[in-house]
Parts: sequence; C-alpha cells; structure tokens
Amino acid sequence: MTVSVRALNKEDYADWRPLWDGYTAFYECKLEESVTASTWERALNSDSALLCRVAEIDGKVVGFAMCVLHEGTFSSAPICYLEDLFVDETVRGSGAGKALIEALQAEGKREGWSMLYWVTRQNNPARKLYDKFVTADDFVRYRVSL
Repeated sequence: MTVSVRALNKEDYADWRPLWDGYTAFYECKLEESVTASTWERALNSDSALLCRVAEIDGKVVGFAMCVLHEGTFSSAPICYLEDLFVDETVRGSGAGKALIEALQAEGKREGWSMLYWVTRQNNPARKLYDKFVTADDFVRYRVSL
C-alpha cells in the first residue's frame, strides 16, 4: 500500500465525514452539526488559519490531520498546531499517520514554520507513533471552558 498526502478538497466530504465522526467518538465528544459544518468549511477556505491534509491509499481518503497556523511570542515565524489526527482503524499501521506528520514537517520547512506541535491523551495508543518523532515534553495543559 502506498500512502499519499494532499490538501483537503470539497470532493472529500463523503470520505472525511465518517473519519471525523470516528475521531469525535474516540474522544467521546458530541459536537453540534453546526460546529462540524463550520470546521469543514474553514478547512476548505484558504483564508482560514485552519488547514486539513488527508492521507490516501489507493485513491481513498483514510486519514486526516487538522491543523491551526498561529503566531507566537517566541518566534516571528508561524507555528503549526496539529489539533486533530485520525486514521481509519482498518488501515492503522499502514503508515498513514506517519505520512501525515512527515508531510506536515515537509510543508512547514517549505513554508518557514518555526514549529509543529500537538497534544494527546496519556493513554492514546498513537503515542507509539508520536514517540518516534519526538520525546514528549513536561508541559501540563490547563483548560478553562468559556
């Protein structure tokens, strides 16, 4: 199986949506349909800070990486926050997750991003993959819902 990575396009909705639903189910998150619709629209909008890259195997979208480009105080170059990464469970281990992260690294180098980072739960099985890229740091996340 060969994995390729590319930008999301509007024809991907039928493949992306079940993956998105699988992702939100994995994190036991119920979103309003309007939030999912907004996420989809922003991911397609080149003027949005939100971007999406998809992994394909044999022409079928099997995974996605949703990212937010933002400014920071420790660099004048953009920072990429990999907010959501998900691969269809039937093809996990195929290299799709690895290909998505590597594609983001390559894009970041081309585009002059200063950093790519992400957050995950301590018990996420994907940490086996993430640990191949970088050692987790000692930062603790605090979250205040508004």
